[in-house]
Amino acid sequence: MTGNRVGRMNTILYCRSWEAAVGFYRDVLGLPIRLETDWFVEFGVDGGAFLSLADEGRAAVKSAGGGGITLSFQVADAALWHRRLERRGIAVDPIRRRWGARAFFFRDPEGHRIEIWQPEPLTPGHGQPIP
Repeated sequence: MTGNRVGRMNTILYCRSWEAAVGFYRDVLGLPIRLETDWFVEFGVDGGAFLSLADEGRAAVKSAGGGGITLSFQVADAALWHRRLERRGIAVDPIRRRWGARAFFFRDPEGHRIEIWQPEPLTPGHGQPIP
């Protein structure tokens, strides 16, 4: 990292039900594991973005119980993700149009809110959508 440039970003969620949360992000969302110990798992999201889950029973920081956190993932096809999650038994909100995007929400086993969104196609006479 040089100057003010951030070379990597990692969000760490501290979990009460750590094994269930790890299984959710690995098996349901399909995020690849980049680092794994007996109480900490780091998933690759894209580029320099990572999401980690720590077992609160083995960490100094405790779970927020899902409060005050939204993980937002931009995808190419929100409807495809919506169908995939429904097939896996995940309770998902309907897809809605908001802020120039199609988006929906659901929760992980810890109660963290997750948003899946895709930009709306541009229409003639409109500017770039704001996600």
